[in-house]
Amino acid sequence: MLDAFALFLTLTGTVYAAFPNAPNNYAPEGSDCPSVRPSVRGAGTLSPNETSWLEKRRNNTVEHMEDLLRRCNIAGFDAQQYLARYQGNASALPNIAIAASGGGYRALLNGAGAIQAFDSREENSTGPGHLGGLLQSSTYLSGLSGGGWLVGSIYVNNFTTVTDLQNGNISSTWQFDNSIFKGPATGSIQLFSTVQYFDNVFNEVRSKKDAGFEVSVTDYWGRVLSYQLINATGGGPAHTWSSIQLQDSFAKGASPMPMLVADGRAPDETLIPSNTTVYEFNPYEFGSWDPTTYGFVPLEYLGSNFSAGSLLEGADCVRGFDNAGFVMGTSSSLFNQFLLDANQPDIPDSAQTFLSKITRAVSNQNNDIADYTPNPFYHYRNDTSRNAQSRRLTLVDGGEDFQNIPLHPLIQPNRNVDVIFAIDSSADTETHWPNGTSLVATYQRSLDTSTANIANGTSFPSIPDVNSFVNLGLNQRPTFFGCNSSNTSTITPLIVYIPNTPYVYHSNVSTFDPTYDTNERNAILRNGYEVATMGNGTLDAQWPTCVGCAILSRSLERTGTAVPDVCRQCFERHCWNGTTNSTTPAPYDPAYKSEDVLLTENSASGKANGWIWSVGFAFMATLFAVL
Repeated sequence: MLDAFALFLTLTGTVYAAFPNAPNNYAPEGSDCPSVRPSVRGAGTLSPNETSWLEKRRNNTVEHMEDLLRRCNIAGFDAQQYLARYQGNASALPNIAIAASGGGYRALLNGAGAIQAFDSREENSTGPGHLGGLLQSSTYLSGLSGGGWLVGSIYVNNFTTVTDLQNGNISSTWQFDNSIFKGPATGSIQLFSTVQYFDNVFNEVRSKKDAGFEVSVTDYWGRVLSYQLINATGGGPAHTWSSIQLQDSFAKGASPMPMLVADGRAPDETLIPSNTTVYEFNPYEFGSWDPTTYGFVPLEYLGSNFSAGSLLEGADCVRGFDNAGFVMGTSSSLFNQFLLDANQPDIPDSAQTFLSKITRAVSNQNNDIADYTPNPFYHYRNDTSRNAQSRRLTLVDGGEDFQNIPLHPLIQPNRNVDVIFAIDSSADTETHWPNGTSLVATYQRSLDTSTANIANGTSFPSIPDVNSFVNLGLNQRPTFFGCNSSNTSTITPLIVYIPNTPYVYHSNVSTFDPTYDTNERNAILRNGYEVATMGNGTLDAQWPTCVGCAILSRSLERTGTAVPDVCRQCFERHCWNGTTNSTTPAPYDPAYKSEDVLLTENSASGKANGWIWSVGFAFMATLFAVL
């Protein structure tokens, strides 16, 4: 089905942001199945599609990796010679992944600055002190919540650059001065008034309900997000996540595999890291590696009636359920209550009317979930899955289990990732800066030895407590975790932790800030670039070299190659050495790391606005519970 649609677009010369290949816009629709009917597969291996794609992708990273490592200037190491020696054996070469954390628009923009720094297509990104090419050298790119908006916006818009999204080179994307409560500015590809905008969103979601599918607040949330993130009229109601596999760059293995993360949770259930089933969306599949569900379904046919791993006899193959905005909204469903917060200044009457319609249309229990009924894993793994007996599957924001950096897909043994560049834009402290909470949660989950064995063979390096992160300054600079792989019984990926910290702007805006003018948006993005590059090497002239050493570390071990002396120096400087200081830290208020400070006055106002929105959010959460 996907291949036929791609061929049509190729023959007609049509170019789209991803592909509007859903059969009936936002409403999923059943149709004839392919000759081999889709089914649920066990999670014991990678999918055949991913395995085939990896053969192309791993080989395509070599040229970019060679150029990057050459520019990293690792003294005494010939990157070209090393990569050429093992080019015929991709498993010997470095396998790189990037993870962008959640945190609303702050995470989108801070993460975008890092991706901009890692993208060799960006102007000046391959100059001295810069890290352009790391994105092109990577195999996987995962996102969650706000980081998922970043990943989704890049890929659904045909693996575009951050600069194109930032500068409006592809229409009205990333114009955050108009909040979701006002809708996109008229003109360009968006031609709607505010009233039309809300009517369209409501009618699109109603069409899904009229087609016989359950809807939740996440449907509305995903639709309004799409107007800001997807370059298509009406926010691309027919654009699907599975259509990413049709993009030329992805199909040819010329870009990393994008993956989003969400957590399984019934309404009102409390999540803790040890009991959470983590679900993954990639262009081919939806499912979980966890021993609870331990299965995947073809993403294109999500919404079809599966039972015990097979389609019911005579059942149609439903397509269009995996709307790209709905998938991005699912990974960020924490914001559902933010959408419902009508107690805000300057919200137009049309928005008030829209929000009233939602509260009447959706059950109170559905205020923070995404509804994936019919459950594709119904009666699948009845002995281990808490959801197997229910025809309903409900998902929530991927950070609700405290794993706010989407590391779960990247630490799966079958993927053999060597190094993960973990961009942390979390708001863990009272002042909205990260303190390592996400890494701690993932580490603790990896230690599970209960009968549930939720870790399921995953391994993660040792991580100190959050107080030690702050007291030792590990949340103010890039830090490597897992440098000595002999400390674990199984090989773990090396984690390059890149926490948000102020270089040129106090980017610690509230997770729930709804609007950003162009200057503040660009300042947060620029700060993210500076964080990823350590001020383009001005704070540490050897930082690019150390990034190169981190990339090579596990590969050098596998091939028995001596570690260059300069890499030993890097590891001594950037690796966590096991020291802890668990005393309660002083209030955390980091100083600027650069003299080139941007928009200092706007920073203070941004924090004030964040406080107002946070108070409004708390108010609405209480109000919604009694509606």
